[in-house]
Amino acid sequence: MTLIPSLTLNDGHTIPELGYGVFKVPPADTERAVSQALEIGYRHIDTASIYGNEEGVGVAIAKSGIARGDLFITTKLWNDRQAGDEPHAAIRESLDKLGLDLVDLYLVHWPAPANDNYVHAWEKLIEIREAGLTRSIGVSNHLVPHLERIVAATGVVPAVNQIELHPAYQQRDVVDWSTSHNVRIEAWGPLGQGKYDLFGTPAVEDAAAAHERTPAQIVLRWHLQKGNIIFPKSVQEHRLRENIDVFGFTLDEDEIAAIDALDPLDGSGRVGTHPNDLN
Repeated sequence: MTLIPSLTLNDGHTIPELGYGVFKVPPADTERAVSQALEIGYRHIDTASIYGNEEGVGVAIAKSGIARGDLFITTKLWNDRQAGDEPHAAIRESLDKLGLDLVDLYLVHWPAPANDNYVHAWEKLIEIREAGLTRSIGVSNHLVPHLERIVAATGVVPAVNQIELHPAYQQRDVVDWSTSHNVRIEAWGPLGQGKYDLFGTPAVEDAAAAHERTPAQIVLRWHLQKGNIIFPKSVQEHRLRENIDVFGFTLDEDEIAAIDALDPLDGSGRVGTHPNDLN
């Protein structure tokens, strides 16, 4: 079984560098997919209330026989639960569905700035952590102005920020802010969700040939060497095995630089929704 390295968060807890994400995994398939991932060696599972599959994750965890302390489970607060005491109700609902007493990481899923509740939501996540319902707290899809505002309001810096990040869209301003504040970056859509020909670029093709690896493994290795935490998503066993087999080789500086250069830097590489537009 592949041993997945861990990184230390700014609150002292550790997090596996690579996990299994269940975004768009149908609820009916989730138990099987997560069970398969756990059997292969994944120990970090990333879900969210809006995915509608927390129950399947919970059943797979319960049936796995894996000690709770060996697992890292993340879920997220959806946009319509940010106001009032809704965050407290939402985390308890998620815990019930997961069959857990606490999660390892709880995230504000989107800032949803038009609703202007994300600072309040962050304040509630601090309370949730203090209540012992999560070990660590963080955010997802937060841009620099959102990050600066929640930190100014509370003095509490997120442990992680989970953002869209892949070679064509590297969000360098968010990454730079996060690095300077010791916030770990989690990359969703690390392979660009198949929405552009990432694997056909010479930078990726040449590195794949040089290391006798698949293009996907090259891009995932690039993420890891950049310090990103990643959740490649698949429901196919051979892909799950391929995605976890990225710790036995290293890209050189030129290969890293060639993939870095795939970002047009004008924002045109984004394949998901802009954080200011999802409310």
